[in-house]
Amino acid sequence: MTRIPTLRQLARDILSCLPVLLGFLTIHSALAAAYIVPSASMEPTLRIGDQIGVIVPSYGLSTANLPFGTLLKPSAETDSRLFGRLPHRGDVVVFRAPANLHQTWVKRVIGLPGDTVALVHGRVILNGTVLPWKDMGPTREESRKNVWRAAERYEETLPGNIRHNILKMSQDGDLDNIAPFTIPPNHLFVMGDNRDNSADSRVSVADGGVGLLPVWNLQGQARAVLWSWRDIGRTALVL
Repeated sequence: MTRIPTLRQLARDILSCLPVLLGFLTIHSALAAAYIVPSASMEPTLRIGDQIGVIVPSYGLSTANLPFGTLLKPSAETDSRLFGRLPHRGDVVVFRAPANLHQTWVKRVIGLPGDTVALVHGRVILNGTVLPWKDMGPTREESRKNVWRAAERYEETLPGNIRHNILKMSQDGDLDNIAPFTIPPNHLFVMGDNRDNSADSRVSVADGGVGLLPVWNLQGQARAVLWSWRDIGRTALVL
């Protein structure tokens, strides 16, 4: 006859497995994680619905990496990272959104602390030099799911010959002209590759954007598209 476990026995079994489960979750969140891209802000690099793999300790660890990290944000504007290092220009990073720390966003790092940044007619001027563009021809932007607009694709080159593709719909939109400013310590200037559809460092936190991103908010570096339901050919695409 099958023996039915008592409630006490079930509780005991669950508790005995708890350290193993917690250990697995800690290792997973400390080393790597996966995120679903919810918006078009990183097209053409990332598309709506892409599942991306993130290396968590790429820039060290902060309380932003913890599930309850929203409660542990440092009050002072300090680095506050264990084994921390700055991203490289061109890295695709995931971070707690300054406008809502419960959300994780993804953008590309364009400027580092001490860099001077400006935009003129959509062109980024980094430390006095206009980032080169190469016109890659017409394409389409999926502004939201199954809604498409005509766009132009450009290859933009960062210092160190770091190249990535961007999308543009116009050259004189609301975010295309910004006076020069210098990025303060422990902050980053990040942008979406979809330059006309991204609430990034060009948009203040008060207006729902990123503003200058505190290094504390970083959660890791996006390294690959793990899976794309809408375009299987993008699976295992290295970023």
